[in-house]
Amino acid sequence: MATKISVRQTFVYVFATLYLLTLLFSIFERQTLWLLLAIIPLHLVYLSNIRQNRHTILRNYPLLGYLRYFFESIRPELRQYFFESDLDGKPFSRRQRSIVYQRAKNVRQTVPFGMQANSQEIGFEWIAHTMFPVHVKEEDLRVMVGSSSCKQPYSASIYNISAMSYGSLSKTAVTALSAGAKLGDFAHNTGEGGVSPFHIAGGGDLIWQIGTGYFGCRDKSGNFSERLFQEQVAHPHIKMVEIKLSQGAKPGHGGILPAAKNTPEIAAIRKVEPYTTVASPPAHSAFSDQFTLLLFIQKLRVLSEGKPIGIKLCIGNKEEFEQLCRQMKHNQIFPDFITIDGAEGGTGAAPLEFTDSLGMPLYDALAYVQNMLIKYGLRNEIKLIAAGKIITGVDILKAVSLGADICYSARGMMFALGCIQALQCDSGRCPAGIATQDKNLYSGLDVADKRVRVANFHGITIKSTVEVMEACGFISLHDVTPDKIFRRVEQGHTLSFKDIYFAKNSAASEISKNYILN
Repeated sequence: MATKISVRQTFVYVFATLYLLTLLFSIFERQTLWLLLAIIPLHLVYLSNIRQNRHTILRNYPLLGYLRYFFESIRPELRQYFFESDLDGKPFSRRQRSIVYQRAKNVRQTVPFGMQANSQEIGFEWIAHTMFPVHVKEEDLRVMVGSSSCKQPYSASIYNISAMSYGSLSKTAVTALSAGAKLGDFAHNTGEGGVSPFHIAGGGDLIWQIGTGYFGCRDKSGNFSERLFQEQVAHPHIKMVEIKLSQGAKPGHGGILPAAKNTPEIAAIRKVEPYTTVASPPAHSAFSDQFTLLLFIQKLRVLSEGKPIGIKLCIGNKEEFEQLCRQMKHNQIFPDFITIDGAEGGTGAAPLEFTDSLGMPLYDALAYVQNMLIKYGLRNEIKLIAAGKIITGVDILKAVSLGADICYSARGMMFALGCIQALQCDSGRCPAGIATQDKNLYSGLDVADKRVRVANFHGITIKSTVEVMEACGFISLHDVTPDKIFRRVEQGHTLSFKDIYFAKNSAASEISKNYILN
């Protein structure tokens, strides 16, 4: 079988050939000496970049990578006319990406010359501050997860790494995320692909997500295995278990692991036969309705010896969730936490119709779930986790005001790793070495450097959350209420989040439901 030549090796061969030819010609032709002098600096730049570990793009593309930095640093007045502005770019604007990069690198995080957003446009949001700022301790921004039925409650940071599987992400990316979680004392959700050695290697606290494929705890027929679950969940790094019902980016949609990608390594992690096509169906086989879901939660609680057990879903049919609340109240069985994934959540690959048209946006879903849990007297037993484009302290506080106790971030943490939003997640050719299994690409991602960036991003985001809380007079998270956050719903008309999301039969809700902040 032919040996695959990497991009890096190709550059070495080309430079070496040009260098030797130019050296040979320069012996006889003095006119070619300038070419030799031009090649030597380029070769030195190349060698320097492949040996450094701070910039994955330059490590993977030692010369072409500079084009990215050129376009990133081009003068603002030129970019304004010929390239995207700071507020352009989807799903995250240049301004949003930049704040993550700056915090991850722990460099300047201020912005010059004032607000760029138009405060008069429909959908603009703001928080009411106080004349008398207060003091908040960062260590207070932790939440104990565990109902009255939980024997091993977990003290969680209010900001954690959302579900991303090994296989979707590279081994270096997963290890760096877990190591960053260890460094910053927060949690890392494994995604539904199972607990890989790279999750463990990082040393961080893990939230083991179990999807419809039951990867890591399935028998040969693809059904849930109590024995394998019990063996895996006993690992001390696993602090909580999350049963995935659906996700915001593609609710109600299954997935396929092609045989070609099902390597012996992946197969061992997921407990499947290597080089076979494996399906993750849309629905679970271990339960089929609200009552049997609760029985499954109770089974996992017993098998895990009392670790927190939760569910993750994107809200769709409201009546189904209310029926779940009725069953929880009637049977006195409830999850320790519920993760609400907004329709704006991301994934590596999803059908267009599912991404754009299915599922409830995060803010609406949080408010609805909060109302239902209060209505049925369940709120004190269950913690709420919010997921969906949460990357700043203000994003966290908005979610908290609507009922969230804890927040997740996936793409924010990817930016901290060096993601440049190339939108190549489903191609296997991620230039930052994050969403790829190509060794030539993921080997450029240095775990020792990126774990620090992940921890930096988390720590500074928590610090910014504290600073905003202090400016607004919120002594604790319980003080963050929806009546202190406002949105312009039409010209000359501003409403609070309380009026928009919690006022019964409010016409204001109809006015503003289409203006979810991007």
